[in-house]
Amino acid sequence: MNILSRRCISALTASLLLFGCGGGGGGGGGTGIPLVGSPTGQSGTGGQSDGGQVAGNTSGGGTGGTSGGNAPVPATVALANKLGKPSRVLVGLGATSIDDMKSQDIHPDIVERYLVGVGPGFWPTWNSPDGTYVTSTAQAAKDYGAVPMFTLYQMTANGEGNLSSINDATFMNKYWGQVRLMYQRIAESDKPALVNVEPDFWGFAASQAPGRDLTKMAAAVRGQPECSTLPDTVAGLGQCFVQMGRKVAPKALIGFPPAFWNGTPVEVAAMMRAAGANQADFIVAQTSDRDAGCREAASRPAECQNGSAPFYWDASNQTSPNFHDNQKQYSDYRTALGNGLPILWWQTPMGVPSDTPGGTDQHYRDNHVDYMLTNTQEYGDMHTIGMVFSAGGSHQTSISTDGGQFARLSAQYLARGGAALK
Repeated sequence: MNILSRRCISALTASLLLFGCGGGGGGGGGTGIPLVGSPTGQSGTGGQSDGGQVAGNTSGGGTGGTSGGNAPVPATVALANKLGKPSRVLVGLGATSIDDMKSQDIHPDIVERYLVGVGPGFWPTWNSPDGTYVTSTAQAAKDYGAVPMFTLYQMTANGEGNLSSINDATFMNKYWGQVRLMYQRIAESDKPALVNVEPDFWGFAASQAPGRDLTKMAAAVRGQPECSTLPDTVAGLGQCFVQMGRKVAPKALIGFPPAFWNGTPVEVAAMMRAAGANQADFIVAQTSDRDAGCREAASRPAECQNGSAPFYWDASNQTSPNFHDNQKQYSDYRTALGNGLPILWWQTPMGVPSDTPGGTDQHYRDNHVDYMLTNTQEYGDMHTIGMVFSAGGSHQTSISTDGGQFARLSAQYLARGGAALK
């Protein structure tokens, strides 16, 4: 079983723990460098972002606009307003139960859960009637003062990287039916929800498409009434996520996670533009979904077998890998994608800094929480709307095993007033 297959298993396991049925937590196939991110913002009648790009249509899921006909509102601020959140870099948690958050008096702005699989036994049937998992998750987040975030992870139904069914009408009708169900349940809640569209899929699709051109890879799209005018290609598939969301759930805010396996940030941005990623609402960015120490340990769990050393990031930003290089990668991608979209960092590892490599099960070293919650304005300055932290697998550090690090640093961050949005 490869590392990406374990993302799905981790999601199922986490949700069983969190809600007593189904999936919802960690996962990912990071290699110690950023693997995924996703774009947003819909061009149209909105104002200009601070970078001079069209920030978005304020009525249709875009994030820009103007304030009283005066100065343009930055896309990050507009998105925070849509979410009903303050104009600062938001902080979120995934793969963690609300009861565990309460026990440490942690009050995140965003609570993230996975929606996994296609067909019987997967996310639509985790509660009854079908799709109630979305409803109950959204309500639980709202009751705790948070915005729900759903990571849609259905394309792994036939195995990681197996895209043999994307042009099969029978499979894709089930697939799209579940996407529509997610949007319907979000619409019924009548509250904003963030949707992270299919991590890893876009990298696999680009690697298998002729010439890495998503417009030349067939996929069943036009059979869906919301998307009947779109092409039957992976590019059309991406556009359908946005078009269906706008029609069915106007308060759903959509982001795509690009995978940098297939080129430079500029090249990947061109691929993702073809899939309509620039018409969404935010960019999903990733650092590394595993604690560095898990990959350094002498006896590593299976979920930490991939990647090449060094794994621990240099907080002084002098040697690679480091935080500034990671920030630049997504800044370059954002610029090339266009539309001035906000960035949402997702599935960021939760280990505790240490000078000693490795660690033990669920207590591996890492310094992302420490760096990102103490240097948050760096992220605000690069148009970040928020950061969502979570254990990327069952062996990773979490708020239950981090010795109170996240609770302490997030409280200190909020006590400072947070990082301003740009």
